[in-house]
Amino acid sequence: MPDPTSSELVKATMRGIRRSRLGFRGDAVAKPLVRDDLSKVLDVMGSSLADCRDRALLTLGFAGALRRSELVGLDVRDLAAVSEGLVVTLRRSKTDRLNEGRQLGIPHGHSQHCPVTALNLWLGRSAIVTGPLFRPINRGGSLSDKRLSGEAVSLIIKQRLAAAGIDPTGYSGHSLRAGFATTAAVAGAPLWKIRMQTRHVTDQGVARYIRTSGLFAQNAAADLLIKPCDPGAKGGSCRNCTDIF
Repeated sequence: MPDPTSSELVKATMRGIRRSRLGFRGDAVAKPLVRDDLSKVLDVMGSSLADCRDRALLTLGFAGALRRSELVGLDVRDLAAVSEGLVVTLRRSKTDRLNEGRQLGIPHGHSQHCPVTALNLWLGRSAIVTGPLFRPINRGGSLSDKRLSGEAVSLIIKQRLAAAGIDPTGYSGHSLRAGFATTAAVAGAPLWKIRMQTRHVTDQGVARYIRTSGLFAQNAAADLLIKPCDPGAKGGSCRNCTDIF
């Protein structure tokens, strides 16, 4: 029998169902934790064992544009120090269907919030030499030998945002990855460079991670909204004057 799903009638019906049932899905997208907000979060963190872990987790997740599953899946053996920073081996990844493994470069930071420094401090304080890199810490301050869960990453992000005075609504474990892509785009990084870190195959794949912060980078409307200069001022009118608004 012929495949009924190839019928144009069926295809049109399915398109209609998607439009009517799914509607606008933008509200379900994780908010990006951009660099400036991440800095605010890190600035108010202390020096406890949990603070050291979370600082390493947040900075590494952001710099590596890592998914929460990739973050919690890391072992100590997946880290290799080099002169430029750190090489992280992702042995399992959502887009690595054959489990071939991928390597990711984490450079030294140029500010006080360096992911390499934060990770070294965490390893030193925790005395972890093998096994899972990020682990739960109980209320008594004892470190578990188990692996941190993906849900815990989302919870940590929300708790740390709230502690910094930022409304955590809409943020999730994916906010670090989205925040990297958004921040890099606003800074003017070309898409192919962003893709090298996010490991997307196409520009379309990474473009959906560039959130509303990128709407104002090199916005054409900005030139139209420049306040007209005073014609009577010294030097007369300038070429940026506009009477459109």
